[in-house]
Amino acid sequence: MKKIGLFFILVLAFGLRLYKIDSPIADWHSWRQADTSAVSRNFIKKGFDVLHPRFDDLSSIPTAGLENPSGYRFVEFPFYNLIQASFYHFFPIKTIEWWGRMTSIFFSLGSIIFIFLIAKKLINWPVAFLASFFFAVLPYNIYYSRVVLPEPMMVFTSLAMIYFFIQWVDREKFIFYPLFVSLATISFLLKPFTAFFLIPLFYLAFRKWRWQVFKKPSLYLGLVISLIPLFGWRAWMSQFPEGIPKWTWLLNHENIRFKGAFFRWLFAERLGRLILGFWGLPLFVFGLVGSRNKKEGWFFYWWLFSVFAYWSVFAAGNIRHDYYQILAIPILVIFLAKGVFFLLTSKSFDRFIRFPVLIASLLFMLAFSWYEVRDLYQINHPEIIQAGAAADKILPSNAKVIAPYNGDTAFLYQINRQGWPHVTVSIDYLISRGATHYVSVNFDETTKKLMEQFKVLEKQDQFVIIDLTSQK
Repeated sequence: MKKIGLFFILVLAFGLRLYKIDSPIADWHSWRQADTSAVSRNFIKKGFDVLHPRFDDLSSIPTAGLENPSGYRFVEFPFYNLIQASFYHFFPIKTIEWWGRMTSIFFSLGSIIFIFLIAKKLINWPVAFLASFFFAVLPYNIYYSRVVLPEPMMVFTSLAMIYFFIQWVDREKFIFYPLFVSLATISFLLKPFTAFFLIPLFYLAFRKWRWQVFKKPSLYLGLVISLIPLFGWRAWMSQFPEGIPKWTWLLNHENIRFKGAFFRWLFAERLGRLILGFWGLPLFVFGLVGSRNKKEGWFFYWWLFSVFAYWSVFAAGNIRHDYYQILAIPILVIFLAKGVFFLLTSKSFDRFIRFPVLIASLLFMLAFSWYEVRDLYQINHPEIIQAGAAADKILPSNAKVIAPYNGDTAFLYQINRQGWPHVTVSIDYLISRGATHYVSVNFDETTKKLMEQFKVLEKQDQFVIIDLTSQK
């Protein structure tokens, strides 16, 4: 019966995530999705060279000064890109973008299973069902479970890491140890942020072995083994500084940490409004103040603390980008589920009051959150898709394109060529660096001058394509 219930949650989750599955990469955070998918697409074009991942941006914008003529893209290890590109390579019946979204959906469904397993083992199966259900239906999580980003895979591997560690500590069977170490290794390579989850894991180990935990060589060995590939990848990356985006601003740009804006954006705008739709906050609080059983102890509170530590350390990144909060969704839905279970079982409230209040809260939470999230699916500039399709059709495959779009690489991605997403230097200099064409959806002064100076290959009301190798 429990398996059937979980199966229906998975089916529901899958169906919800198919919403606008064929949408081009021009929706919210299109620049980050385009950069991710470009690496996968270049695996198809140039070969599966995982040690030299490339994307479409040749400019110095990501590195704040270093030009990137090879288009290197060194961030997370390209596990996600390998899977996306492999799906497309073996099953080219759909676009590579579609396969990217499906890859994220598959990992999201896997995350639902591990949330269920963790909550069932440490709490009970009703909370496990509720947590899985909320992970499946929260509008914020639906959107970010079908984006072309490595974050859904990161959530999956971090949950698997946590689950296998729980099993290893609880049952002390060796089979769980290599599974934990392997998943930890992949998680750290995908996003080093997941190392914050070592905090609640240490709590579990300390609770089991107390001070003897410091005499457990297997713990240190597992940590070392899982971190060696990360440090190796970082050392390799350092040889290609032009391909490493600037990241120090993520920590505390403009000293935002712990200021009023920090708390407002994270707890009011993101947690309260975007993720929990206002009405989910009381349920989350009930989960915090509700009872704990002996098996869970303070584990989930330490997990929540690790998320707050992550928000605090990478304060500017979390304020700037709402997708940085994806890491927090699993523990948020667990406390949300605990809050609902508390209301359902508590004798402190009359059942003729708590049931209508609970149903209203859930409906309003989902409705208001959807009201905020629905715009994320919106394609605000369809002209870049039209221009990109036209340019991709007529330009040679080795063309290097200037596609000014305020630094957003989504336009370059639609053109399917490498180039420059913003004009920060003279056009003549970019031509000397290999630029062959100029594609614009804005008829500004620069575009008009280039139209007078060079041959226009195609001009429509929405865009123009100019050949920079052929002067008039």
